[in-house]
Amino acid sequence: MGLFSLNKPKIKVQTSKKDSFSGWIKCSGCSEMIHANELQQNLSCCPKCNYHYRLTGLQRIDLLADEKSFIERYAEFKPTDSLEFSDVEPYAERLKKAQKNTGRDEAIIVGTCKIEGKEVAIGVMDFSFMGGSMGSVVGERLTAIIEYAIKHHLPLVIVSASGGARMQESILSLMQMAKTSGALARLDKSGLPYISILTNPTTGGVTASFATLGDIILAEPDALIGFAGPRVVEQTTGEKLPEKAQKSEFLLEKGMIDCIINRHDLKKKLSLILSLLTENEREYEHPKEKLKKLLSLVEEEKVVSK
Repeated sequence: MGLFSLNKPKIKVQTSKKDSFSGWIKCSGCSEMIHANELQQNLSCCPKCNYHYRLTGLQRIDLLADEKSFIERYAEFKPTDSLEFSDVEPYAERLKKAQKNTGRDEAIIVGTCKIEGKEVAIGVMDFSFMGGSMGSVVGERLTAIIEYAIKHHLPLVIVSASGGARMQESILSLMQMAKTSGALARLDKSGLPYISILTNPTTGGVTASFATLGDIILAEPDALIGFAGPRVVEQTTGEKLPEKAQKSEFLLEKGMIDCIINRHDLKKKLSLILSLLTENEREYEHPKEKLKKLLSLVEEEKVVSK
């Protein structure tokens, strides 16, 4: 048999994994290559530029809640296609796909938990479920947990991540703006604090209602926050917006939000705020009078990403 026999076995070289994913990701913030494992270990923040990637609702709860302290409530409220709406595909089919892809039944999780030992009522929106859109069940679950907070005398924390109202539910979706805002007004009358945390993105009817009604409004770095997106605003007004006009840093400068907090420090700072607002009964009765003092204390340990 010759040296160059055709029967010589061929060596197969696999240049990449079968799923074509090598584990490396190009950062959306700095365009540097980072490994998925490194990103996961760093709370889904780029270790090079601190770009904050989105978290799912359950990941956010794991970040903020003490271990095994979260109790989900009002999961019995399920979305339905009451209007039998259809565009490119029926709304009912969109719901099924979102539920299959995310393993969740809606764009919000509500319940109670402890944050460094302090019990709170909490609602967390999940952008991975239909863009975190606010349908009637999102509004109903939020209203229910607000009323639970009032009944049990608990501070309220809501983490927003949403594209706005869910248009497939038409007026039923838009009504949730008034319903949640009304519930928050009752919470305010009861003297209980509401801390709103805005993440990327928080837009549309969510921004125009409960997301911006907090006694204290916090945000993650470089989060898109606004009613309409920059492109829509520019098309409507015919003017170019300033650079990063709807980012959290710009809104902090203009006074729309109170503080920007890095994800790594969010639980610690949130615990500090809760302590200052709830551990003294006088502060429960008049929480807004303490906001200036509170924010000055938070600013002393400011963790705004530069």
